[in-house]
Amino acid sequence: MVNKTVRDVMMPEPWTVDADLSIQEVAHRMRAWSVRDVLVTDQGQLCGILTDHDIIVLAIASGRHPSTLFAGECANPDTPTVAVDDSTDQALNYMRRHGLRRLPVIDDQQLVGAVWIADLAIASHDPSTDLSHV
Repeated sequence: MVNKTVRDVMMPEPWTVDADLSIQEVAHRMRAWSVRDVLVTDQGQLCGILTDHDIIVLAIASGRHPSTLFAGECANPDTPTVAVDDSTDQALNYMRRHGLRRLPVIDDQQLVGAVWIADLAIASHDPSTDLSHV
């Protein structure tokens, strides 16, 4: 079996928003896209991830109106990533260890995609893969 890389299974155009977009607009886009989180970028570089939960909590806790609070201020900068040329097995093991469902994919400091644990499990061709705990 040939070991696949993350590049082989990643989604090349993940849902992203610019860091200078208000979280009010981010929330509108997330609703339109039917997603619960987005990747925040600044000139192609990943700033972090922003979830629907983050938006609710941060907007209320900040005391600011959602139209004056920006995605770059709210994104989690400690978002783990995977390199585009990492093996799918490496990425899957990392996600299992850390209880993650999705990872942004980076190539030379630039966001190039995202990969989901289900895609990695399928790529590993491991019929015993159990994703129920994640």
